[in-house]
Amino acid sequence: MNDLQSVALGEEPADLVITGGRVFVPECREFQARDVAVVDDRIAALPEDAESVIGEDTRVITASNRVVAPGFVDAHTHLDLHQTFESAYHYAVEHGTTTVVSEVTGYGPAFGAEGVEQLLAATSYLPVRVRVTVPPQPLLDTFEPRRADDEEAQALADLLADDRVVGVGETDWIHAVGRDTPAEMLYERAREEGKTVSGHAAGCSGAKLSAFATIIDDDHEAISGEDIVERVENGVHAIGRYGSIRDDMAAVGDAYPDVDPAEVSLSSDGMWPSELIDEGYMDAVVRRAIEEGVEPADALLMATLNPARHFGLDAEGVGSLSPGSTADIVLISDLEAVTVSTVVSGGEVVYNKGESKVAPRTHEYPEAFYDSVNVSTDPAEFRVPADAVAGESGDTPTVRAIEYRGGLLSGETTVSPPVEGDELVADPDAGILKATLLDRHPKGDGTGFTGFLTGYGLERGAVATSVTWEATGVVAVGADDDAMQTAVGRVEEMGGGWAVVEDEGVVAELPTRIAGVCSDLEVEETAKLYSAVGAAIRRLGADVERPMLALQTLTFPGVPQLKLSFSGYADILNREVVGLEL
Repeated sequence: MNDLQSVALGEEPADLVITGGRVFVPECREFQARDVAVVDDRIAALPEDAESVIGEDTRVITASNRVVAPGFVDAHTHLDLHQTFESAYHYAVEHGTTTVVSEVTGYGPAFGAEGVEQLLAATSYLPVRVRVTVPPQPLLDTFEPRRADDEEAQALADLLADDRVVGVGETDWIHAVGRDTPAEMLYERAREEGKTVSGHAAGCSGAKLSAFATIIDDDHEAISGEDIVERVENGVHAIGRYGSIRDDMAAVGDAYPDVDPAEVSLSSDGMWPSELIDEGYMDAVVRRAIEEGVEPADALLMATLNPARHFGLDAEGVGSLSPGSTADIVLISDLEAVTVSTVVSGGEVVYNKGESKVAPRTHEYPEAFYDSVNVSTDPAEFRVPADAVAGESGDTPTVRAIEYRGGLLSGETTVSPPVEGDELVADPDAGILKATLLDRHPKGDGTGFTGFLTGYGLERGAVATSVTWEATGVVAVGADDDAMQTAVGRVEEMGGGWAVVEDEGVVAELPTRIAGVCSDLEVEETAKLYSAVGAAIRRLGADVERPMLALQTLTFPGVPQLKLSFSGYADILNREVVGLEL
């Protein structure tokens, strides 16, 4: 007989008892007047009265007027971007999050299987459960040759046998619908292992979504109620999000009357340092769902049992308070506001009424992670020769350019940049900037492509960053070549990060020295530096709502139409690389 049975039968005392609360039972989608008895790291029973299992050494938490729920599960996020999770996890825990399912799109594209292994190692001893997906990016070949050789691809596939790996990470539909992709080996291995495949279906609907649904199991890109319904109709688990990237809770609210709540999970899709400090974590996501009309019981279901079942974490006892489940518990004093007052992780009280027992931690990464930004700063990288575009001598050339349209969106436009000597130059007065993407992948040569960008509003200077989505690169946008060169040089010197240049000098910077994409500073310091970088970009004239988001997503093929690649513009919908010439 196990230790749980003796407590369940009232024969032995529990280690921890929570009394007097309204216990949320996600399997029934209801709140019940129950107590919770815990032994070690497991829930032993939910008795109506736990008095018989309270011994002299039992810790008792009185939960009168509070809701007792399973710990929150983030169904989709990116722990390897912006801030190392080991240095920031305490904010997540204090806000009730005890399990996180993360992509590895920061470390993975550069370091493959080692990137996944390092994220797992860095988070393995935290009082929050981290489960990851295998990144398909090293195998994708839509716009550039695939990076992973056969041995590296096999190493990624073999990770799917790891219990801490729940599936294949998000694949942008453009890579997989109606075409063959080397990433299919990951999808096949996932099926063999009983793991999931995540999709990125922004802009995918109708027949294309039906085709995509033959590959994927979930998608977090629905931005309307109709999008969520269409995904559910196609057998795709819909993951709603609220975080630093987007707020799609209105879509969840719109779809709520028309779909089974069991078909929807909630996620942050990334909560960056400032929002993590100011807004919280999954408590904020659940709160937004309730604000959009989702019943509190269903909002809690979407943030607990639903994602646990979808990713197979219910086998670990995640997402439930049923006997035998993992003792991850959150006490909520105000359900409408989702005010977290107490958090139990693995049977241990880690946060209680403002007193926290968790603190930032560190991890020593391999040397290559601290030296991952090696790119060319040769002035030629930022030049655009006038003869790169055919035309009659003396004509003002018209070239292809990216038009930034807000958020993650960019499209195609044309511009007529001035000719100075034998090159085309930026014209900030006309809204024409240069945009360069340099290849910093370990297999790359440090060179790249320079094109033009409109819609950003920069009037002078330049900004560069190595935090580029799904591409191991450095992006620079600027009003003149020298400033762009200086900004890129500073990013390289820091081992990754952000640099803003004005009058030939760096006026704001943020180092992200872990794989070029993550800060390992204290999360509060990272938040301050992010704010400083954003403010400096705006002082240079950028008039877009989120100037840092705009730059890091110039490489992101998940949202059509025109993006940057290392060898030209990536024409997303036509799935080809095009140049300046029309």
